[in-house]
Amino acid sequence: VESLRFVDSYIHSFLIMSSTDNQTIITLQGSVDIVSEFFFTAINSILYQRGIYEPASFRRVDKYGLTCLTSTDEGLLTYLNNVMKQMQSWLAEGSVQKLVLVVAGLDSGETLERWQFQVQVDNNDASANAAKGNENHAPNQKSSSSAMENSNKTKKNQKSIQEIHDEIQAIIRQITASVTFLPLLNEPCSFDLLVYTDQDAVVPQKWYDSDPRYIMNSSEVKLRSFTTSIHKVDTMVTYKEKDEWEL
Repeated sequence: VESLRFVDSYIHSFLIMSSTDNQTIITLQGSVDIVSEFFFTAINSILYQRGIYEPASFRRVDKYGLTCLTSTDEGLLTYLNNVMKQMQSWLAEGSVQKLVLVVAGLDSGETLERWQFQVQVDNNDASANAAKGNENHAPNQKSSSSAMENSNKTKKNQKSIQEIHDEIQAIIRQITASVTFLPLLNEPCSFDLLVYTDQDAVVPQKWYDSDPRYIMNSSEVKLRSFTTSIHKVDTMVTYKEKDEWEL
């Protein structure tokens, strides 16, 4: 497992779907777009709610049936766009294990919060959806009973976009409510993004190995999860107890 860090306006992606039997099936690329858009929205929400950037530098946008906050800072947007572009590539390859947003104190240098987004991939669904529309894909040699079993599983796992958005909405609401239980950040803070990938993932030059920035004697709160039927994302936040670092 590698923990990677990137040195250095969000790319709008189109949801790719196919329709069979009057049902919408999310393809691998469509799932990648949903997950990367969630990451972008969640990161912006955390940066706003935790006061990492000035509130005046955010604008309101409607997403997932909510009013979300998105940064207008050009430098930040460029950074996030570059990270999301690479994340989309790794997600499509199934190489991403988790994304971690680290909040650290500028004065103390200590890690105060770790927002973790764990990614799991249903390889069967991902492979099946990736093969759709690929004329060069070899015919599947499975028996009829095996094919029927996989077909039933796929139909069972199908979810509508509205169902996925409802699950994401619940997570964004929890991020917004996090100010009620997280300790107040009593010093100016910065943030960093760490991506955990498989060992065989292709890593661009601007990314390098990083320490995990763990928090000693921490508390953690598990938030909700969402799934596209191809990717599942579990969310949690780990934070330093108030009496450990407050002056």
